[in-house]
Order: sequence, then structure tokens, then C-alpha cells
Amino acid sequence: MMKKNDFAALATAVVMLLGCGNPQAPSTQDEQPSETKMQQTHSLTQQQLDNIATSLQVTFVLVTNQAGDKCDKNKTDGLCFEAQFQLTATEDLPAAGWSIYYSQIAPLHNFDGELFTLEHLNGDLHRLTPTDKFTGINKGESETITFRASFWTLAESDIMPNMIISAPDLAPKVIESTKTGIDSETKMEVLKHVKSYSDYQHHFQRTPSDKTQWLTAEDFYQRNKVLGEKLLDVSKVIIPTPKNIVFPEPSGVLELTSGLTVDYGNVPSESVAAALHRLTLLGVEQATNGVKVKLSIVPDPEKMIGSYTLTALNTGIRITGVDEAGVFNGLQSLASLLTVNEPRIPYVSIQDEPLFEFRGLLVDVARNFRDKNFIIKLMDQMAAYKLNKLHLHMGEDEGWRLEIPGLPELTEVSGKRCFDVTEQKCLMPQLGAGVDENNKNNGFYSVDDYTEILKAATARHIQVLPSLDMPGHSRAAIKAMTARYNKYMQLEDKAKAEQYLLHDPNDITKYSSVQFYNDNTINACQESSYAFVEKVMTEVKNIHQAAGQPLTRYHIGADETAGAWLESPVCKAFIENNDKGVTDMKQLGAYFVERVANMISDMGIEPAAWSDGLEHVNKENMPAVVQANSWGHIPWGAHHVVNKFVNQNWQVVMSTPDVTYFDFPYEADPKEHGYYWASRHTNTEKVFQFMPQNLPVHAEFWLDRQDNPFSIDDTLQKDEQGNVINRPMKQGRNVLGIQGQLWSENVRTDNVAEYKIFPRLIALAERAWYEPEWVVTYNYQGAKYSQSTNAFTAEKEALRNEKWRVFANALGQKELPKLDLARVTYRLPTAGAQIKQGKLYANSAFPGLTIEYKEKNKNWITYQKPIAVSNDVAIRTSTQEGDRKSRITKVRFQP
Repeated sequence: MMKKNDFAALATAVVMLLGCGNPQAPSTQDEQPSETKMQQTHSLTQQQLDNIATSLQVTFVLVTNQAGDKCDKNKTDGLCFEAQFQLTATEDLPAAGWSIYYSQIAPLHNFDGELFTLEHLNGDLHRLTPTDKFTGINKGESETITFRASFWTLAESDIMPNMIISAPDLAPKVIESTKTGIDSETKMEVLKHVKSYSDYQHHFQRTPSDKTQWLTAEDFYQRNKVLGEKLLDVSKVIIPTPKNIVFPEPSGVLELTSGLTVDYGNVPSESVAAALHRLTLLGVEQATNGVKVKLSIVPDPEKMIGSYTLTALNTGIRITGVDEAGVFNGLQSLASLLTVNEPRIPYVSIQDEPLFEFRGLLVDVARNFRDKNFIIKLMDQMAAYKLNKLHLHMGEDEGWRLEIPGLPELTEVSGKRCFDVTEQKCLMPQLGAGVDENNKNNGFYSVDDYTEILKAATARHIQVLPSLDMPGHSRAAIKAMTARYNKYMQLEDKAKAEQYLLHDPNDITKYSSVQFYNDNTINACQESSYAFVEKVMTEVKNIHQAAGQPLTRYHIGADETAGAWLESPVCKAFIENNDKGVTDMKQLGAYFVERVANMISDMGIEPAAWSDGLEHVNKENMPAVVQANSWGHIPWGAHHVVNKFVNQNWQVVMSTPDVTYFDFPYEADPKEHGYYWASRHTNTEKVFQFMPQNLPVHAEFWLDRQDNPFSIDDTLQKDEQGNVINRPMKQGRNVLGIQGQLWSENVRTDNVAEYKIFPRLIALAERAWYEPEWVVTYNYQGAKYSQSTNAFTAEKEALRNEKWRVFANALGQKELPKLDLARVTYRLPTAGAQIKQGKLYANSAFPGLTIEYKEKNKNWITYQKPIAVSNDVAIRTSTQEGDRKSRITKVRFQP
């Protein structure tokens, strides 16, 4: 799926479909012989290899993102960036006997010079090897290797750490200079070997037509000015906004300093314990003589699950839910009214119900693992903002993260990455994973761990939707089952060896997935593949059942299956002789999805999948209930697929990358972390602006990924053959919900993960729960949209902007301090500032945050009001506690 890689998500749809890696790239199992042959006459000792790892200084230098004559015209439409590895020897570097393995998201186009060979191996794994013309590097000298690779590198976080020096028969080592560091003030990861990107044209622009602005502190200041200079009173703000809220007259305040005395009524105490615990963290504890809180459940089939009413008056608080989740949500609204260190709430009457049934977040723990403690902590905050679905992505090319009883190889081999070219012990270190199999980014959930997650989710009224991606994105599973095959073949148990085999050993198909793997797709023609799926799903279902959260929906994945099977003898035989109606290799992907969907449906589990994996299936061959996660890019016609699936009565969950991919940067700046194939800047305000029930209208006020205007035609459209390519949604139908996505290719720490999720998650929760009056209702008759149309009127825009002003104030004054209490490492926005007539003026995207400034050779000072300065100024925002800071920006002195 394009979601995972900017470089694979291309300039044109053709590139996306065909892939753009090296189809002849060898698998990692074939690497060692060539390395041994190349270096057999130049052996190193372990001590020498260790010294190289310690002493060699590697620097990555971006030359230009602008495609030049040296780009390979036969790859990625001739689009490439040019960069350099600079190798500096602080001790003599020997001429031969070693290779450097490194991860690079963009596969190689070509390289200059005759001293080194660079080659793309598989996925993002590459190798640099000295040739026989290389004579070594003397101490204090350097060598530069210039190369070109696919598409662009626009963010410094694209560059992977942990380059590995290896030699035959020696323990490989990570080159010290390429290890990551942690910034002591921002708590973010630092790539020490990456030279800063500084040039607008060559480092910042994607192409000459890219109009994206590299915003300065002065630009942020002007953007933030619309929020006003004075703080708003947000004591009555609840996030997410209730459907109906009234503050009675005369107004009053209910003091909660004495705590709460809870009358549970017919509400099981365990069903609201997590919400009451949050109130305790906010300073409102349970007490025997506190303010009375009466809880009750009164079912109402006319209301959506999770609906509730809340009243708070001088007589106490009453919360009534249509179910346990409703009572829980009511308590979370009570917590939302609180300001940290101010245990009081206004008198209020609320009648509330969610906009969407599905309000979710995906967390990719497969590429880089996050442990159970991170997930449970995250669910605390999901529940605080009334999100109710956790899509846990646990199986990918780079890792398998869930223990499956009876298949220990899945986690013993594919639950970790180290350096094993046979991949019988572990997976090779894709994504800059390094060589330490005990690294925190390795690991898996034991049955007990996963059970604990499920029980914690149930306590927070969150449904866990597991995902173990297949048939594509399945390299980890394939390699684990290959290891199992080899083990049992050695034991001469052929039947057991082949029982769950996921690839055809005689398949010579050359293909490249969107992430440039040539061996990551489960064979759709082997019965052993379906035996594997059945075994895995049976065990996952059993774990859910035992944990008290029955598995009722499972996400197959089904996305980005790239050209596999064409030369598989098993598949050729299947095409020639099957009773399934499959007559062409192109039908195999749909056949796999249909078969697996019906298999799990027969187990009482509803299937979910990514939209591209569902586009080619026959609806008549699918179960009655299907969830489709739509991840199309809005300017590229995402509405076509949404309309199609909604019209055939499938449950569509908006996973729109333009705005819900939290692996993307907040702002367009090389220092901002993340991929960017659909958006260079997805800040919290953009998430707030999203209208998930009306994709086409965004053409009126958003820009494409290069910040150019685009248009959308949402009328009935047909191609030259008369086939319908777009039909507006049928009257009265719409989507099931919305889901945020955290893909984790370059998310290596908990802090980075939280930084990417928060505070965008809070805006996502707002859009999932509440439909504001400024939204544009979907036009079921069909319409065309561009910046010259006016469905989103000036009046609606003004109302939206005013609501954002309130929301931004509530974040800065109320919600971010609550995240501080929960020790969540949310993103602090870069401060806005300007110096005018010798005075510093500063502001923040979230009014109420602390702002600090510093003149040259002086200490940091808290900004209170405009103040005279005499030099350029550094500026940043800070948490209220002062324990964490934002990225620093500079402001030029203006006398």
C-alpha cells in the first residue's frame, strides 16, 4: 500500500502498479557466497572489524532532489535524488575484507566511481562493497561515494540509521557514527550521520512545479495571529464536542474538591473503573462524602451505542448511558470539563451520541515493535477521547508480532531482526534495525501479553481488530514457514514440512512489491497457504475468546500484491485445472481474498481489508458484511472507490492518507519527522478541517501534495468503453467511520510514536464523534469541485475558523496539560515569532503553551508579552512543567 512509502507511491499510477525496484535483485539467502568470494583473500580479525565500526565516520549528504541526466530513465519515470556517503577514517581503513549493509527506503538507480560497488538486495536493504581498485583510506582522510536513488528524500528522517560493517565468519557490528541519538530537550531521535538539509531548491522541493512553502517563524506567527492575542475561556469546552450541550441559567459551578461518591446503580463497577481512574489522575478522587454521582443504564434502541446524557447541578451529577460504553463516555465528558489543578465544573446538561459507529486508530507494531505497556497507555488516551477501535497491525514484511500456539517459528524467527543471511534464526535487519536481536524494536506479544491488551481494551470499551497482512506484506510469515519447512525436512517429515508452506519453492517469478521486496507474497494456489490462515485464525479466535473479547472482525490486509505467481508451477497447474472459475493469473489476488474472507466468515468473523485489495473481488463471492478501509489520495480520485463500496452497501472506514496518516509530518520542513507521499504537512488543524462524509469538497480549500490546486468531478463518469468509473453515492448512504494510521517504518521509539499521534488524535476524535454545522452536506446528485466553486461558503469557512480557535485554545489550556500528567510525549508546535521595530512578538498554534526565547549568548527566558531585543532570537515552545521543548527556530533581528 502506498501508505507505507513515499518513494513507492509515485508520480503516476502506472509506477505504483508496476513497482520500481530491481526485479533481478537476489534474495538475502544468496548474498553470503558472493561476499565470501569477493573477499576471500582479504580476511580481517574480529578486533579489526570492531575497530572499523568504532572509528569510521559516515556522513550522508543530500546533493539534490531535482532529477538530472544521470537518473536512470528506465526506473521511476526517471525521477531520482542524488546523494553521497562520505567515509572518513579516524584510523586506517583497510582496502578489502569488509562490506557495509545499510537500509535505504529508495532503491538505487546507479552510482559513480570504480572504488565501491553499491547494490540493492531486497526491500530497503542495500550493500556497499569495496572493489579491487580501492586501496583503503588513510587515517584523517575521506572518500566520497556519489549515488542516485528513486524519487526524493525530503525529510532527514528518511535516512535510516545503524549501517552494519560485516566480514565473512565475523560478528557484524553497527558503525558507531550511524547510531541514533536522543535530543535531551525534545526527547526526539537524532540521526547524527545526516547532514542537515538547507537548500530550498535542491533539498526542499520535490520537483520544479512543487509550490510547497518552507515556513519560517515569521510565517507561523502570521498563521497563528488568527487565533487572537487573548486566551479564550475554555472552561465549558468538552472534546469531543457533544451533540447537544446546555449551560443553564443562572449559571453555577460545582466544586469537586471533596471528591465523588459514586452510586453505580445497575452499572457494573468494572465497566467504568478506567474512566474513574482518569478522574483520579486529574485530582478528583472517589470519597465517602464527595459530590454524589448517580450512574445508570437505560437501553434505547434508537440511539447509537455509546450514547449518554449528563447533568451536573448543585444537587450532584447524573450520567445515564444506553449501555455501559455510554456511561463510560459520560464520565470521560466529566473529565473533559476539568482543567488541571482546578477541580470544578460548570453546571451543565448534555445529550450526546457519536456521529460514527467506527472511531479508530491503527498502530503498526509489525515494522517496529511497541510493547504492551505502550499499547495500554495509548488506549487510555483513545478512551479519554471516545475512540473505540484499535486496529493492531501485527504481521508485515519486517516482523510477526503475535505468538501463535503450534507455530513457534513465527515469533522465534520473524519476531526479531539480527544479521543472518540465511534467515533461519531471524530476519535480516531491514529498516535500519541493526544487529541486536534484543533491541526494543524487536519482540512480540505472547499469548499472555495479548490477553492483557484485550482485557485492557474491554475495560476501556475498545474493540481490538487484529491484522496480520496477507497475501502481500507477508515476508515475515513466509520466512518463518520456510524455516519450519527446513527444520522438518531435516527430520525427514515431508508432510509436516509442507503443512503450512507459504511459497512455491519452484516459483521463479521476478517481481517487486511497492516496498521493493521480491519474496513477500503468499502463494495463492497452494492449499498449505489456506491451512496456515485457518490455523492462525483459529488460534487468534481462541485467544480473544479466552480473554473475554470475542473476535468478531479481522483485518486481512489484502493490499499491494505485486505481480507474484506468474512463473509458479503450482499456480500454472491451478489455472489449468480448478473448479473455482479462476482462468487467469490476474484473478489470483481476488481469489485469495474471497476465499479467506469466506473462511473467516464461516468462523463467525467479519472480514475487513484495504480498499485496493477489495477493488477486484466479485461482490457476489464475498460475505454479506465487509469492512473496506479506503486509503486513496483525494487528488487522485479517492472518492471513486469510496462511492463504489458505499453503493454496494459495504462498511467504509475513511483512512484517507491526506489527513489521517499520522506517520506524515506535521509541517513541511526537512526537520519534521515522517513520510510524505500524500501530504507534506498534516497538522492538527488540517485534521480538524476534515469532512469524512464528503471527500470531493476538499478540492475547494486543500491543495495537492505539491501544494497546487486540484479539481474533483463527482458526477456520473464513464470510460471510452462505457464502463462506469464514478457514480455518486446513493441517497442517504455514507461511511461507517474514520481511522487514524500510524505506520512505523521510521518510528523507532515510544516518544516518536506518541509525538506523531498526539495531538492529532484529539482532532481525529472530534471529527469521529461530532458533525459541526460548518460541514458541507454530500451532494447525492453529483457535483464538481475546485477552488473556483463555492459549496464551502465564506460563512462556513468563518464559522469553521472560529470553532478551530476555540479548539486550539482548549488544546493549549486544558488537553495538553492532561497529556503531560499522563506522561505522553505529544508534539509541541514550533513557535511563531517576528521582530518588528526592535520588539519580539511571539505566539503559538495552541494558545496557553509556554513560549521561550533566547538572544545570542544569553539564557532562555519565558516570553510574556512583546519585548525589546537587540539581536537575532531563538524561539521555542515548552510544556508547562518545562521538561520538554519544541524544535527551535530562528527569528531575524529587525531594528
